[in-house]
Amino acid sequence: MTEHDTAPTTPATGTTGTALVTGATGNTGGRIVRRLVSLGRPVTAASRGAAAPAGARGARFDWYDPATHGDALRDADRLYVVPPVSDTDPARVVLPFLRRARAAGVRRVVLLSSSAVRAGDPGVGQVHAALGDLFDTWTVLRPSWFMQNFTGHHPHADSVRGDGVLTTATGTGRVGFVDADDIAEVAVHALTDDPAPTGDLVVTGPEALSYDEVAALLSTVTGRPISHAPVGFTDLRDRLAVGLPVEYAAFLAGLDRAIAEGAEDRVTDTVRRVTGRPPRSLRDHAVAHLGQRPAPATRPDHSP
Repeated sequence: MTEHDTAPTTPATGTTGTALVTGATGNTGGRIVRRLVSLGRPVTAASRGAAAPAGARGARFDWYDPATHGDALRDADRLYVVPPVSDTDPARVVLPFLRRARAAGVRRVVLLSSSAVRAGDPGVGQVHAALGDLFDTWTVLRPSWFMQNFTGHHPHADSVRGDGVLTTATGTGRVGFVDADDIAEVAVHALTDDPAPTGDLVVTGPEALSYDEVAALLSTVTGRPISHAPVGFTDLRDRLAVGLPVEYAAFLAGLDRAIAEGAEDRVTDTVRRVTGRPPRSLRDHAVAHLGQRPAPATRPDHSP
């Protein structure tokens, strides 16, 4: 993509349609809804419970219940899509909904995917590959692993607060961890800017870190000893399968194995280029959040 020396620090004001945000109580969805409300943008917050902050319209939404889709789509001309979490074949429910959205007047779509998933890959990659044939303007956000995994409601965060051990199959592989606030800010620009940042956007933080380095950083920030316990793929898969379907546990363990092989050892300029400011570092995120009471639990919206 073309590098831009100057980028807007707030979204442009050329678009006025209602934005439908699915996964509106999730890590990115909730942040996007609040940001759109603060900008005075019309927004429908779609979730199973139809919860919505002041200034947004709430709509009950269930990927597996098409009867909930019509009301959610009312007046929407742009859409933020969080595919159903833990579904190994989300295209079977997401693509019919997107066709319905197109027929209802949606012309701009922002899809939350993952840095580990490319267009055409199984799962969300199938949705990614179909967007160009469905919509005039589309953006796929492919964020790296969330910094909130260490500070929010996630097994790693629970381990940090509990026994002080991060257990992964990542070996010495590095990850460009990214703050969900930065992902949400990029998404808001993709929903509202004219012209929008479009295409395939890999979203990372400012540096790639190994889990050994993460553990050392968290130890410094918290003043508590936190260590990284590396395990193999099979061991991690079996640990995860205690509480997850075996197929999904193997998928997650495979993501760790890919990290060990170097798949996530990269940083991009997406946050700076789209928002006009640098992405937040893991150190700054940890200082701001660790040692404080975690925010109320939200539905996950990103498998890594």
